Amino acid sequence: MRSGWQVGRIFGIPLLLDQSWFWILALISFQYGTIWQREGWGGLLPWFAGFAMALLLFGSVLLHELGHSLIARSQGINVTSIRLFLFGGIASIEQESKTPGQAFQVAIAGPAVSFSIFLVLSLLRLALPLPEPAEAVIGNLAGINFVLALFNMIPGLPLDGGQVLKAAVWKATGSRAQGVRWAARAGQTLAWTAVIVGIFSFFSTMQLSYLWLALLGWFGVQNASTYSRVTDLQEALAQLTAAQAMTREFRVVEAEMTLREFADKYLLNEMKPTVYYAAADGRYRGLVAPERMQTIERSSWDSAAVQELVDPLSEIPAVAENTSLIQVIDRLETETLRRITVLSPAGAVAGVIDRGDIVRALAEKLKIALPEDVINRIKEEGAFPPGLQLQEIAKSAGGDR
Repeated sequence: MRSGWQVGRIFGIPLLLDQSWFWILALISFQYGTIWQREGWGGLLPWFAGFAMALLLFGSVLLHELGHSLIARSQGINVTSIRLFLFGGIASIEQESKTPGQAFQVAIAGPAVSFSIFLVLSLLRLALPLPEPAEAVIGNLAGINFVLALFNMIPGLPLDGGQVLKAAVWKATGSRAQGVRWAARAGQTLAWTAVIVGIFSFFSTMQLSYLWLALLGWFGVQNASTYSRVTDLQEALAQLTAAQAMTREFRVVEAEMTLREFADKYLLNEMKPTVYYAAADGRYRGLVAPERMQTIERSSWDSAAVQELVDPLSEIPAVAENTSLIQVIDRLETETLRRITVLSPAGAVAGVIDRGDIVRALAEKLKIALPEDVINRIKEEGAFPPGLQLQEIAKSAGGDR
């Protein structure tokens, strides 16, 4: 899910600005403007330079994220957006690289860009005689890019160094999930250390910069934990099949039954929407579409048969029992289906799957107690809960399969 205002596209990738970006832009502008004003810069020059410094800093962050994005796109991976926000930037890459080597390339591209910016700006300072404001801006920008490259190589998720560690463990063990878990644990340890050091240092010195360290650490804790949870979901999805998630919450009716009998015996007595399949001579004929009865004159209901409402099994959305739940989710979301039919090897209806069934199967696999009323609400709404982006999670799964 994208958040923020789209302000343009870079190489076809949407650029988004989060609301928090404007606050940090103003803070950085004020910070540098104040420093340069104290150094004796007159008039509005320190404030213009501070604003330029803030914009160039985020320009560097944008180039850093473009490094990740363009390498990912060269591997055939879709990049849905680049978002600038309070803590810098993030590229939304739709799925995981297929090999640890490719994952390493994507991870290292960002720090490589930041280090390249540092080198170019440093050489520029040495090669050209620059006025003091330009010298100050370029010097600070070079230093920040150097720090950005080093900081991002800290070996813990969600930093790029964590992605490098993940790729290394993935290569060594053959398991992407193992790589994520190692890198996430390292990230959580480092992030909690930053939180603790930041808080204690703030109360010892009363310097606000330590609170920023603690805030960065908390952001790292939350993101590293998210990586672990997403990996657990991906593993569960990869291990589950349609047969394990499907239910038999459907009814089988005679294809030759009149519409009047169908309405009186079933439609008028059902307390909630029900899925109907028609059968004749011991064989399934297809899925019944009760809503089509509205197009048939009521006077014909005594002579018309249910068969007139049937879509053949060969023409309805269906999957085999051994289909991965990842593929089931993709079809439900891509084709905007409320449910999907599961067919046995013999071509008979084995069950049906909707989003509530998928959430129930995942909860059972992960040993999470989920109230039945939550499942029923998902079934009624025909949508996954807003915070559970299963299609994106399923798409990004890879490596171990």
